[in-house]
Amino acid sequence: MNIAIVGAGIVGITTAYALAAEGHQVTVFERHSTAAAETSFANAGVVAPGYVTPWAAPGMPGKVARYLLRRHAPIKIGLPLRPHELAWMWRWLKACKLEVYLANRARMQRLAFYSRDQLHKLTHELGLAYDRSDGYTVLLRSDQDAALVEPGLQVLRDAGVRFERLDAQATRRVEPALSPDMHFHGAIHLPDDEVGNCRQFSMLLKSEAQRLGVVFLFNTAVDAIQPGPLVQLRLAGSGEMHAFDALVCCAGVASSRLLRPLGVALPMAAVHGYSITAAIREPLNAPRSAVMDERYKVAISHLGQRVRVAGSAELGGPPGRQREASIQTLYKVLHDWFPGAAQLASGVQAWKGARPMLPDGPPLLGASGVPGVWLNVGHGSSGWALSCGSARVLADQIAGRTPDIDSEGLGIARLRS
Repeated sequence: MNIAIVGAGIVGITTAYALAAEGHQVTVFERHSTAAAETSFANAGVVAPGYVTPWAAPGMPGKVARYLLRRHAPIKIGLPLRPHELAWMWRWLKACKLEVYLANRARMQRLAFYSRDQLHKLTHELGLAYDRSDGYTVLLRSDQDAALVEPGLQVLRDAGVRFERLDAQATRRVEPALSPDMHFHGAIHLPDDEVGNCRQFSMLLKSEAQRLGVVFLFNTAVDAIQPGPLVQLRLAGSGEMHAFDALVCCAGVASSRLLRPLGVALPMAAVHGYSITAAIREPLNAPRSAVMDERYKVAISHLGQRVRVAGSAELGGPPGRQREASIQTLYKVLHDWFPGAAQLASGVQAWKGARPMLPDGPPLLGASGVPGVWLNVGHGSSGWALSCGSARVLADQIAGRTPDIDSEGLGIARLRS
């Protein structure tokens, strides 16, 4: 088939490669001048399937309310809140019920473990060399943090995830560069998890996709989709039309605007995250792999010659404005744990990215209900962790095959139940 993909982030690129490997003719339309320019650009890079869970969980509304009063809060609500964001919050509140959360958690983790296997398979088979390291350590500042993380440990046990509970001394053996002035409870160490540079992987896989014949059209925004015997795309600016046998929408937050005229209503909102990236000043003072501060939900990742500090979840407010308090939280957490790790005097890259998040958690994979139009959208903050598996599932569905994992609850029918 001749297939169009809208969006060249990590989800669009993995989808393009999976379809091209099946023998399809693939064209990718991307409004930016390069691939992986938005959510895939400077994220934390953590691949930890056991920690891929819905934001909509029992007790979360109360936590969010308490966070509103804190300066260094992991979740922030910005003003103004637009009507679709208020509607998203209402659906999110309804999805926080225990039975809904448990079903969605199982769906996300099933996909996350499968996706990690697919990531390893691609990396090995294609010989992709990108900045990555093994291991993930969740740092616990206090006894209270340790108590709060306990329910999550049962989730890991249920999922069969290997982990170790460490006291402070044992934690320092795993991450020797931790500040000697930092007094803390301990950590949870997950040796089978990892961190990798999402954008580097994206660019490498893009080259492999091009080798298979995939055409990438950059600086090319899609203005509208017209269904029919052939799916047609109208390009912004020129009004030029392109016809395809099928289309896969991987356009992140913009997917809602493109699909709404087709009668496909996606309750999606942009939940923004932040990161700072700086050159390592002294490798002995940097983390060996990736750590996460459990209290502030901030990850510190060792990516080649750089350290990246990423966190925050911000809904609402002007999308183009960087909230200084969120950036300062990242600096605070880095200074607390690894004060000598990075060169912060100059050359620091500060980033804010929009995560395309559905209110109940899992992404949408599969047929949209409109003939010829397929979905691979709504991965939220887990796009890197879910991308390779999502692409494989979708390629199987388009081919009429049953995917290797149960895809129940990942289709658009979930929104109508």
